[in-house]
Amino acid sequence: MYQAPLPAIYTELSDEALAERIHAAKAKLGKRLVILGHHYQRDEIIAFADYRGDSYKLAKDAGSHPEAEFIVFCGVHFMAESADILTETDQKVILPNLAAGCSMADMANLFQVRSCWKQLGEVLGDDLKGVIPVTYINSAANLKGFVGEHSGTVCTSTNAPGAVEWALEQGSKVLFFPDQHLGRNTAVKLGFDAERDTLVWDPFKPLGGNTVERLREAKFILWKGHCSVHKRFTVEQIEKARKEFPGINILVHPECPLEVVQASDFAGSTEYIINKVAGAEPGSAWAVGTEINLVNRLAKEFPDRTVFCLDPEICPCSTMYRIHPSFLCWVLERLVEGEVVNHIEVPPETAKWAKVALKRMLDIGATVRD
Repeated sequence: MYQAPLPAIYTELSDEALAERIHAAKAKLGKRLVILGHHYQRDEIIAFADYRGDSYKLAKDAGSHPEAEFIVFCGVHFMAESADILTETDQKVILPNLAAGCSMADMANLFQVRSCWKQLGEVLGDDLKGVIPVTYINSAANLKGFVGEHSGTVCTSTNAPGAVEWALEQGSKVLFFPDQHLGRNTAVKLGFDAERDTLVWDPFKPLGGNTVERLREAKFILWKGHCSVHKRFTVEQIEKARKEFPGINILVHPECPLEVVQASDFAGSTEYIINKVAGAEPGSAWAVGTEINLVNRLAKEFPDRTVFCLDPEICPCSTMYRIHPSFLCWVLERLVEGEVVNHIEVPPETAKWAKVALKRMLDIGATVRD
């Protein structure tokens, strides 16, 4: 989405002046305001967050404050959409910078998914009823609506195995989008063979670049999407860390490629990574394969443990990084003046089916973390 340039007064403010004005605006808005900060945000944003967490936890946190008129979500667009779906209709969800999107979420759009579904129907005929769509929570609201309307569910990186097991109880195949790596890692974790049982659907090729025979045989149809941050981690980085730090623990996110997850000691969601380091013995060493702001924060919060990023190059989530304190200051001061800017509002029909999919995820009984 297009974000208009900020007024010059905000871009020219010092860090200290921005912090002072943000605190002042928060104080004026009081209980009318809740600020949510995703773990991948920079520390200068987390400092103002009333809650910090992963995207689904934050959406639930927003829903726990029905008295708040304004929910400022310091994350990316799909997260703000989920918060809008799960909060009251009279609450307004605000994204400080409309340019804060998600490259992975953008790799699957509704037109492409509908085209995929149509092509699968042409190949499978009545067997299309056995294909259960599962979308990662890191996706647009209209894709959550699609799976809700087609008897599928949403998943997070922690509950993906439970969601996929449920899907295979309902049908014979899973269409998993938008992250192929989470889908493949989940399939392998459940005992399936990555080569035999999974294939990748390329939305820019007829039949996703597959043969009719493979589409009929495969249990998992994985969308050709990925996280630009987690794709950077490699087995070579793991080998280097083990050589330089004998006995080190390798901890990665399941959005990493399969070979990286298999070469690691532990793999899990953002919350899993945080809890693993927090519960570790003092003096232990951890090489972590996830976004750099989170890794650096863990290193600061647990100085008695060695914590560093697997990737020697800085690997921030570039879109998440677009939430700068100047944007937060701008939206808060506009609220003080009675003007709502950057309001994220999911259309009612989309919200209805997306909520069905999210509720279905909860009913599966899996833990909700991403």
